Amino acid sequence: MRHIVFVFFFLSLFTWDVVAGEKVTLVVRAGRYDRTDCVVAADLSGRLKEVSSSLRLYEVIGKKKQFLPCQLQKKTDGSVVLYFILSGDMPAGSSRTFIAEVVKKKARQKEFMEVEDTQSALILKREGKGILQYNYTFTSPPKGVDKVFGRSGFIHPAYSPAGHVLTNIQPRDHYHHYGIWNPWTRVEYDKKVYDLWNLGDKQGTVRATGIHATVEGNVFSGYSAGLDHVIFSASGEKVIMGEEMVVRAWNTPEAFMWDFDSFLSPSTALPVVIKAYRYAGFSWRGTEEWTKENCEMMTSEGKSRQQIDGSIARWIYTTGQCGTDRAGIMFLAHPDNYNSPEPLRIWDENANGGRGDAFMNFSPTKNKDWELKPDKTYALRYRVLTYDGEMTPERADRLWNSFAYPPEVEIK
Repeated sequence: MRHIVFVFFFLSLFTWDVVAGEKVTLVVRAGRYDRTDCVVAADLSGRLKEVSSSLRLYEVIGKKKQFLPCQLQKKTDGSVVLYFILSGDMPAGSSRTFIAEVVKKKARQKEFMEVEDTQSALILKREGKGILQYNYTFTSPPKGVDKVFGRSGFIHPAYSPAGHVLTNIQPRDHYHHYGIWNPWTRVEYDKKVYDLWNLGDKQGTVRATGIHATVEGNVFSGYSAGLDHVIFSASGEKVIMGEEMVVRAWNTPEAFMWDFDSFLSPSTALPVVIKAYRYAGFSWRGTEEWTKENCEMMTSEGKSRQQIDGSIARWIYTTGQCGTDRAGIMFLAHPDNYNSPEPLRIWDENANGGRGDAFMNFSPTKNKDWELKPDKTYALRYRVLTYDGEMTPERADRLWNSFAYPPEVEIK
């Protein structure tokens, strides 16, 4: 299948052979933004020699060295990247120094960040606690509902750290809603327009095609998976676009944080035009527990729920009641995405006959077409944070800054 070639975007775990005793110094600079528990990526390509050993990371604090978990990854293009979490607070303009040191290889330790394969889904976990579940086999609709409403290739459940489920699938009001999913509503192909979102219209669908890679480690776990975007034409089914979904969950304290990257490419010699429409793309249907009575929304532009629909934003969060607790979910859109800052589609408090269920959609094609040309790949990147308790705009801004403009690393 065409889109399997995009697997190079995923970083697969490997054992890197280097000489024991070698070391490199990393100076991490906060730059213009305050940082808290953010992801650091250091390109170590060509920095160390190749013989059998392993790597350990330390922060230099005065005359002492403090050990930090790290994860060394390699892309298929040969580049080597070291990942770790910059723990604690780091003010703008400051720097911290780390040493990556080669040591003799020791017995393999259990990773903090795991992937469980149930043979129907992948569950990303942090120290045994579920973060999210990617369903790669077909999920049938409820009994008595047209089978066309079934699908695969979606995320549900997504959990808060306390275990509260923050997603919902196949609700009676919209059987085609699937937790966190990524279909397009008006897709032009060969001079005809198809709807791959509203499954009941029977114009098309999205199907999972397989798991291409998984990774576990002390800093992140994740997977790379393929999906086909399929139209139902008069001449039969046709795959018009391939998608590579790359998801990574990070070992950050307290909240669960994970990245959702989508790489799209036409599957034939014809272009695919995603036509302007009021909803399409990266979407979330909230837990059935949340209504207008017990959840609130806020965006980076300071807009609350009744003001959000049709506005643009860098991030949006929803916090609501989960039993006797409070929990929430936040979505951050990368500034390199098409039509950034992206328009939002949400349901206001009058949705679903006044229930006000929670729904959110970053819709880059809400107000303009997007032409995807053959033999090219187009990326959309999002970060998701689930949390217990409350979120603040100040914390949300800090998280977005670290996602959009990560700390710089000088390697000595």
